[in-house]
Formats: sequence, C-alpha cells, structure tokens
Amino acid sequence: MEFGEAAPHPSQSCTLTPLSLPGCELSGHTRSFTFKVEEEDDAEHVLALTMLCLTEGAKDECNVVEVVARSHDHQEIAVPVANLRLSCQPMLSLDDFQLQPPVTFRLKSGSGPVRITGRHQIVTVSSVSEEEESEEEGSEENEEAELCPILPAKKQRGRP
Repeated sequence: MEFGEAAPHPSQSCTLTPLSLPGCELSGHTRSFTFKVEEEDDAEHVLALTMLCLTEGAKDECNVVEVVARSHDHQEIAVPVANLRLSCQPMLSLDDFQLQPPVTFRLKSGSGPVRITGRHQIVTVSSVSEEEESEEEGSEENEEAELCPILPAKKQRGRP
C-alpha cells in the first residue's frame, strides 16, 4: 500500500511478499534500464531501491542517475536520485525508496559503471472471512492486554 492510500476494507487483508532482489548496472554501453512487471488483477508491485554505487573501473567524474516514471495522470517525470563521484561519494543508500513499476533508470551524465540494487515486492489484497476476522481481533486484544503502560520519568531533586 502506497503512502496516502486508503486502508483496505476490514474484510480484506494485505500481504507484502518479497519476490526478488533485482539489480542492474548502468554504464557508457548501457545508459538505461527499465524495470517492468506483468500486471496482476489483485496485486500491487513495489520496487524498493536500496543502494546505488560506483563499481570497479569507474572514473573520478560526476555520475548522475535519474529515475523516470509516470505520474498519476500518466505524464513522464524524470528525477535525479544520485550524483556519485569516486573521490567523494562512491555510494548512496536509498533506504528502501519505493517506486511503482514500470520505472526506467538512466545514467544522465558520466560513464559509470553504477550498480543499482533493490527489492521487488508484491502486495496482494485478499478477502478475509468473518471467522478469521474475529480470530484476528481476539488475538489483537490479547496482545494489547500484555503491553505495559509507559510511565513518565521521575524528576531528580538537587540538580539544576
């Protein structure tokens, strides 16, 4: 589920399934790579980028990598996500930066090679029966009962 999207109906559940660890390398020979998926009726695909790094053979030059995707009204949007240079920033952690395929990665400037790694996940929405739903609610209530309350910190006297 994307940030800002409505939560699923109470009779539905979401499952986030890791599918694969995709990666690609951009260079002077391969300046772009497009990550596509086959559309499924009840699934949403998420590509979570983890890292961009210069690999062996990279020159000390600016290597700008941009992501090209489509907006909600199907307009192409190109956004630079990294400016890597061997002498000062050879790698960049993207902390699971999430995109929805299809997505194109382009080496806008520089000769690379730049390695891009990420994780492809599938979010499926499935209907939950009333019996399963009541079991889930019961287990949630038990979990809540086991939690200890958070108490305020005690003030120490004699310290400014």
